Amino acid sequence: MGAHQKIDRASRRHLAWLVKHDKNFPSIKKILEFEGKNGPDAIKRKSPARDEPWHYYNPFNEDDSELIELIEDHYLKLVKELKSKNETKAAFEAAWLAHAVVDGLTPAHHYPYAAKLTELRGGGIEERITIKDKLVIPGKSPGQTIMNNWKMWGPRGLLTSHGLFEIGIATMFTPLSFGEAMPSVGEAEAIKKIGPIEWFKRTAKEVAVLGLYEKYQESGWTSRLAWEVRHKLGPDLVRSVTLIWYSAMNDAGLTEDNDENHSRKPKK
Repeated sequence: MGAHQKIDRASRRHLAWLVKHDKNFPSIKKILEFEGKNGPDAIKRKSPARDEPWHYYNPFNEDDSELIELIEDHYLKLVKELKSKNETKAAFEAAWLAHAVVDGLTPAHHYPYAAKLTELRGGGIEERITIKDKLVIPGKSPGQTIMNNWKMWGPRGLLTSHGLFEIGIATMFTPLSFGEAMPSVGEAEAIKKIGPIEWFKRTAKEVAVLGLYEKYQESGWTSRLAWEVRHKLGPDLVRSVTLIWYSAMNDAGLTEDNDENHSRKPKK
């Protein structure tokens, strides 16, 4: 529904206020070429379970490293391509890095989806090698097959809850400009010190303790939950992408702090 594109646009706009020479970073037009049909989610449709990026993350499990390694890989490649001034490859890495970061900070991706899906399927998720395999949950009997698919696709089913929560977020993000997500000078300095991975880990924990997905599962969308999504989650996502892109530019030696920019409010 364009949520990732919306976040990318806002983040790229804010990045221009953090550095003097933002043209050293790929344009938003180039970055968006690697979202949607050319983005990570497209693999789920084109080749299920084959080289499919796994963007789920438990912020409180230090051994959960799959997404961390993926983010780090895209980050290092982005730094490399920025240094070599290869705009197309840098745009690809920027887009896929942002997508992984946003998914990893989204509350529904903190839920133990893999474990629940494996429990339903009675087997590993890597067995879902076709669209049919992904859509139909098997069972040992016709009755169990129906029950398993109800638990997957029913009103409070595993995938139904996940999908409706993310659709709700995307809908709420549509009219927002994310002006409040502009990173501060202090935050730009902080990520230089702690690095992008530690920034991601800390932000993921801050988002997780809000319990947004748990609140949704219990009561559905409420005015309070919608407020937290708009004014806490949304800005955290945009700010994190902006700062991680900024960190990559800094590690590539392409930043030049612009105090004049920080003295003015960014355009909303």
